[in-house]
Amino acid sequence: MLNTVILPLLRTLQVTGTAILITLLIGVPIGLGIGLGRYRAKEFLITIFNWAMGVPPVVIGLVVALLLWRSGIFGALGLMYTPTAMIIAETIIALPLVIGFTAAAAQSMDEKLKLQIISLGASKIEFYKKVLFETKIPVIAAVVAGYGAVVSEVGAAMMVGGNIAGKTRVLTTAIVLETRTGHFEKAIALSMSLLLLTLIVNIALTRIQQKGGRVWTRTWL
Repeated sequence: MLNTVILPLLRTLQVTGTAILITLLIGVPIGLGIGLGRYRAKEFLITIFNWAMGVPPVVIGLVVALLLWRSGIFGALGLMYTPTAMIIAETIIALPLVIGFTAAAAQSMDEKLKLQIISLGASKIEFYKKVLFETKIPVIAAVVAGYGAVVSEVGAAMMVGGNIAGKTRVLTTAIVLETRTGHFEKAIALSMSLLLLTLIVNIALTRIQQKGGRVWTRTWL
């Protein structure tokens, strides 16, 4: 029973943690760029990312699987049915959420404050840092939403990971397997572990958010 829970839990932490970290590194700068930019395609880009938020994860899993399959464009890399494939799929799932939330936060920032930052002689990088600091609460909300999306994902994880014991089996796919085979005690133990994990992550992020985001901001700045 212990290995049944611990191994999927550790794999879940690895896959979801890596995916959300990559998502932040990519998504926050893009979101800020879109939210603060002034160009014709801005509305189009926001529409695309808002639409992408609602794309079913299983569709993303299918696309990633087609790309990584032997006959796919990246088939030669041999990434199919590996944790890396799962990280790629989950990063794509979370990315629109982080970009969309960050762009909306940057757009909603007071224009007078933006002009004040610029008038004080801030460089472009300093300007973006200040905007990120001022919008830290909704950005942290984006982190919560993104992590919630990837940690609860089943379809894409199965399609690109294969639910291989000790290799690509995470908590969600393990729950499905144990339920299908009638091992309800194991399924309940796995479900409780998943609920506890999400609770701990949300408590940690909420504490950072309510304290003004100082720890998170120092980490990224």
